[in-house]
Amino acid sequence: MPYAITIQTVDGKPGKPGQVYYPLHLRTLPTPTPQGSELLIKISAAALNHRDLFLRQHLYPGISFDTPLLADGVGVVLSAGPDVPNPQSWLNKRVILNPGTGWKDDIDGPESPTGYKILGGTKVNDKGTLQEYLTIDVSEVEEAPAHLTDAEAAALPLTGLTAWRALITKGGEKNTGRGAAVLVTGIGGGVALMALRFAVARGADVFVSSSSEEKIRRAVELGAKGGVNYKEEGWEKKLLGMLPEGKANFDAIIDGAGGDIVAKGTRLLKAGGVISVYGMTISPKMPFLMQAVIKNIDVRGSTMGSRKEFKDMVDFVKQENIRPVVSRVVKGIDNLKGINELFDDMNKGSQFGKLVIEIGGGAASESKL
Repeated sequence: MPYAITIQTVDGKPGKPGQVYYPLHLRTLPTPTPQGSELLIKISAAALNHRDLFLRQHLYPGISFDTPLLADGVGVVLSAGPDVPNPQSWLNKRVILNPGTGWKDDIDGPESPTGYKILGGTKVNDKGTLQEYLTIDVSEVEEAPAHLTDAEAAALPLTGLTAWRALITKGGEKNTGRGAAVLVTGIGGGVALMALRFAVARGADVFVSSSSEEKIRRAVELGAKGGVNYKEEGWEKKLLGMLPEGKANFDAIIDGAGGDIVAKGTRLLKAGGVISVYGMTISPKMPFLMQAVIKNIDVRGSTMGSRKEFKDMVDFVKQENIRPVVSRVVKGIDNLKGINELFDDMNKGSQFGKLVIEIGGGAASESKL
């Protein structure tokens, strides 16, 4: 029977949040049969996100020990349910999965009264991409961009969607398009790198911050105009000195850290500039200062995104031939050692880009990109 990977308890008991690290469990599941308007997809690659690490640490709500992990995936359609329109058009098509359900097109947030349901590892959604075969409604897939490898296509959905909403929907067309100056903080993570990719493709002057000079160098190779080490004293002054002639301030900051970003933003941003916050890895609290009020700075929270935003993002990737950055790939769903090493990379923050599992292949093979 086909394989899937879930987490399992330690000694048969759930652990305390933050004090446990649930082991991976390779299990077999019957091949599902597509019902109604579902497609049966043979998953070829899946990718990690930070939420998967949080699940193993019991730091994420609704943990399930029965639902396969991961929300990112690409695969080939093998069959279609009886209610799929024109089913033959889907057969053998390579598709990527929308990583969540319950949010159609409302710009403000999910329309579903039961909330947004992300794939992988929880009780609220019984599907995850770290398995060999998966069924999902035909409305929740997009044809995978032809220019992407399986690893790149698997790396796209969740981080691409999150970056798209943070940059475009919340950052604003004017503040993140041609001629705009955009700061992307914490470069190296999947969302930050996709925000960089999208903003560069839109013609913005993009700058980055990181504690790693190597990550800054690699970001410049991807199109950033420059970057600063945020551990240096006065880094914001140095960053302002990098702006092109005639540009005195940034238009937008795309931030995944939180912390003192509002304080820094009051010095970096134009009047009426935007801080789009999609994560708060430094601190769960972020002070809002009077200086930001006086300068009319908008601080906007941003999550993943709607089904419409997912389609818009995929269409833009196709149009601009954008490639997600893949940090490392391991091969084989039975390669628990290699998959655990990907989790170690994420826990250490050593990755530059996405961490991907190619479902096929043997346990002994591994490659780096």
